[in-house]
Amino acid sequence: MNVNNIPGIDQLSIPEKILLVEDLWDSIVTDESSVPVPESHKNELDKRYDRYLASPGNLLSLKDLQERIDSRK
Repeated sequence: MNVNNIPGIDQLSIPEKILLVEDLWDSIVTDESSVPVPESHKNELDKRYDRYLASPGNLLSLKDLQERIDSRK
């Protein structure tokens, strides 16, 4: 399916399109078990959790995180 084949979609405003996408997503995730999670994502989560368990005190504060984000702009 192509978005351009949906009648009237080109007449929606950007906020209306965002609401449409949110509604579509909500209809997909009503049954979380039907949303496949790639094995690579599971592996990455496992690695991150293991890294956290190895050094639970090595976390950034919210302030440090914000500074890192701001320095990339």
